[in-house]
Amino acid sequence: MKIVVLAGGTSTEREISVVSGTGICQALRQKGHRAVLMDVFCGMEDVDWDNAFPEEYDVEKAASYMRSFDEKIEDMKQKRRSFFGPNVLKLCELADIVFLGLHGANGEDGKLQAAFDLMGIKYTGTGYLSSAMAMDKGITKQLFMMNNIPTPKGVAMPVTAASRNLKDLGMEFPVVVKTCCGGSSVGVYITGNQKEYEEALDNAYSYENEVVVEEYIKGREFSVAVVDGEAYPVIEIAPLEGFYDYKNKYQAGSTVETCPAELSPELTERMQRFAVEAAKALSLEGYCRLDFMMRENGDMFCLEANTLPGMTPTSLIPQEAQVLGMDYPTLCEELIKVSMKKYA
Repeated sequence: MKIVVLAGGTSTEREISVVSGTGICQALRQKGHRAVLMDVFCGMEDVDWDNAFPEEYDVEKAASYMRSFDEKIEDMKQKRRSFFGPNVLKLCELADIVFLGLHGANGEDGKLQAAFDLMGIKYTGTGYLSSAMAMDKGITKQLFMMNNIPTPKGVAMPVTAASRNLKDLGMEFPVVVKTCCGGSSVGVYITGNQKEYEEALDNAYSYENEVVVEEYIKGREFSVAVVDGEAYPVIEIAPLEGFYDYKNKYQAGSTVETCPAELSPELTERMQRFAVEAAKALSLEGYCRLDFMMRENGDMFCLEANTLPGMTPTSLIPQEAQVLGMDYPTLCEELIKVSMKKYA
């Protein structure tokens, strides 16, 4: 297949996206596909249109080209009107499918998916509406509650209606404050007193104009991939210090990840069932990943859904797939296969 792997972009998760995209492109090339790596925002000025998907291709060189724009992104955002970089849309139109290695805003929130739908460009992952709903943690929480999926008590709070008094929200410390549409735990804070709460609000609102305040669930953290309507093995995430924040997610050796998680068959089945039901509640197609917290007594809570979860070779979904006997390149092909079903 002729495949464009789109990565990079302008979100706070740009670097992780570049790593994911590099791994995906290399894996698809190992499988014999003519995959090319491109930054959705920076694009590429020079494309050999007579051989746009070459048999021989240097993925690392393409990734290096993407990173050469890192220090220029903010300036480019001020000067540009279009989100799509040079030649991005033209190359995507020539591809059999676009593998979305993007994370965060303008990649995972449905805007890009809607544009591709209008242009007839096929892409991996779920559609524009479900992407938008899952990206918004406030809407996600409402849909979970409507569908009887256990989730921490909480509220979405726009900056224009921000309350610095937890009693107004019917809550008490400790609470979690997090950006409504952020990712990779950027802008997530656990607060145990009024001073920490107010500082967390100020920090979270510096990222965007709406935050979610929810009860803090003390316990173990898990994640479950749902691919083509079926739950993958449960993986447990145990940071050596603090919680599963940006540093613990991406700094080697800072987190112990166990797959399959050491849970009873009953708890495993329940968490997998909730993961499948949560994906259905958000109308997610193709694949996604659901994150959970579980108290010592076995009470479990679904936190959120990730519609374009991390896809580095050591990310959570590849680890879950490995337990099923599926190596990383085969997983990348599988995600293309299940994503194509929405075009049948």
